[in-house]
Amino acid sequence: MTLTIQCLVIDSHDPDLLAGFWQEALGWRRTHDTPDEVALEPPAGSPQDGVTPDLLFVRVPGDKAGKNRLHLDLRPEDRDAEVARVESLGATRTDVGQDSSVSWVVMADPEGNEFCVLRAFTAEELATL
Repeated sequence: MTLTIQCLVIDSHDPDLLAGFWQEALGWRRTHDTPDEVALEPPAGSPQDGVTPDLLFVRVPGDKAGKNRLHLDLRPEDRDAEVARVESLGATRTDVGQDSSVSWVVMADPEGNEFCVLRAFTAEELATL
């Protein structure tokens, strides 16, 4: 097979603003920056560099409508601490129909794109990775 995922494209009214949120949230670096497109990649030399798909934020004229068909699931070491941190960066908690028993928190970035902050892996789960 010759296909690989290069990047995930995220529509945005303000690519610079939205990329700035995700740059802070993930600790990634900008590798492309124009008024209409901003690309983020994992830190140079990190285990994710060259492996994890880039995020490309592109300017679009239309508004986001409805729930995302694709979203990011983020796995932290401490879910509650990360939820608080991304809220301090401008994320908000949102409801997409999840019930109260789920182990993740559904969030929205500053332009309303949903993402989930998952629970941390247990020691047993980490041992099998």
